Amino acid sequence: MKTKKPDKQRKRAAEAPLHRRQKKLSAILEKDLREDFGRRNLPLRSGDEVKVMRGDFKGKEDKVRDVDLNDTKVTLEDLEVEKVDGTEVRPKLDPSNLMILDPDLSDREREDIIKRSGGEVSEEFKKEKEEVEEEKEEEEEEEQEGFKCEICGDTFDSKQGLNVHKGKAHPDYMKS
Repeated sequence: MKTKKPDKQRKRAAEAPLHRRQKKLSAILEKDLREDFGRRNLPLRSGDEVKVMRGDFKGKEDKVRDVDLNDTKVTLEDLEVEKVDGTEVRPKLDPSNLMILDPDLSDREREDIIKRSGGEVSEEFKKEKEEVEEEKEEEEEEEQEGFKCEICGDTFDSKQGLNVHKGKAHPDYMKS
């Protein structure tokens, strides 16, 4: 039997086993995703792109960095707050204040969750995700082609070529 007493509600939430806490760490899906997946919400996982819907950070979009089952809170990658002493900390957000914009479907279990509820991850959605991932990989490959001189910005095929360039073109830099 369920109880209405707040103290018992808090106690049950604090003593809940991890499999129940995982369900509490769910966030609503964007409207387009709701129609595609056939469900209203999904459990949050690292890598999901979310939007903050309430609180001081309302409107910010970011990726989930960490999901804390003990506190039933979520931290985001780029969201930081400066404390009075000047240190930067990541605030812990309640998952009920978040909306999933782009779920991380790299995990097979995530797709199974969607299929169990009668929804389906469309082939178009998978293709779009793959295209975006391929573009990111291409950009990373372009960035990693060659070694760039920090001083003048010239690019070289090998690290040895870069070091030779620095020795000839920037002898002052090599002394320090």
